[in-house]
Amino acid sequence: MVATHAAGPGSGARAMGVIGTGGSLATVLGVPAGTVISQAFGWRGTFWSLAVAATVVAILIACIIPHDAAASGRGALRSSMSGLLSGRLWLALLACLTTSGGVLATYTFITPILTQQAGIPAAYVPAVLTGFGIGSLVGTLLGGRFGDAHPGLITILVPATTSVILLLIATVATAPAGMIGLVVLLGLFGLSANGVLIHLAVHHAGPAAPLGSALSVSAFNAGTAITTPIAGAALGTPLGIHGPSIIGAIIVSLTLIPTITLAVLRKR
Repeated sequence: MVATHAAGPGSGARAMGVIGTGGSLATVLGVPAGTVISQAFGWRGTFWSLAVAATVVAILIACIIPHDAAASGRGALRSSMSGLLSGRLWLALLACLTTSGGVLATYTFITPILTQQAGIPAAYVPAVLTGFGIGSLVGTLLGGRFGDAHPGLITILVPATTSVILLLIATVATAPAGMIGLVVLLGLFGLSANGVLIHLAVHHAGPAAPLGSALSVSAFNAGTAITTPIAGAALGTPLGIHGPSIIGAIIVSLTLIPTITLAVLRKR
C-alpha cells in the first residue's frame, strides 16, 4: 500500500514490480550470503546479521515513510468490508492462487526434476536455482514495467507462456542444457505477473484496498499449500517425476479463466 501510494497514479503495478524484486534478490543473494556469513562466524552469525539488518530497516522506515501513506485507504469498517463484495477482486485473487500455486507446485520438486529427469549433478543444482532467481528478478521488473499500461496482456501472456514452459519441462527436457534453459525461463515468466495481480486486487478492492493487498498475499500462500501436496501425490502415479510439472502446467493454465474474464470486463 505504501509503495503504490508513493509511486502515484498510473504506476502501481510498476511499484509492485520493484517491491517484488526483493523476493527475487533473496533467492539470488540470500542463500550464498548466509552461507558465507555462517562459514566465517558460525551459523548464529547469519541470524545476528539478519537481526541487525532488520533493525536498520525498521529505523529507515520510521524516518522515511510518510505517516499519511500508512493511513491511506483506511476508513470505516463497514465501508472497507463493502469493497470485498467486488467480483473483480475475487477474480484477481483466484488468479493469484492458481498462478503462484502452479509454479511453486513444480518448483518444490525442482531438485529431483533436475537430477533424476535431466541428469544434472546435485552439486550444480544451486547454480541452476540461481539462474531461476535471476530470471525471476528480471521478469518481475519487466512485468511491473508494462503492467500499468497493459495489465490484461501481462496477466494473460504470462500464465499462457508459463504453462507451455512447464509442459516442455515435463515432456521434452531430458538433456541438462535444455532443462537449465527452461528453468531460467520459468523464473523469467512464472511469477512475473504477481505484482500486477496484487495491484489489480488493491485497485478492485476499492475502500478495502489494505485488505485486498493482504488477501492477495494470502491467495499466493493458499495456492502453494493446496497445489504442492497434489503435485507430490503425482510422483506416486504413472506420471512419476514428470507429475509435478504436468500438474503445475494444468493449474497455471486455469489462471487464464479469471484473467481473460477481467480483461473482457475491463474492455467493456
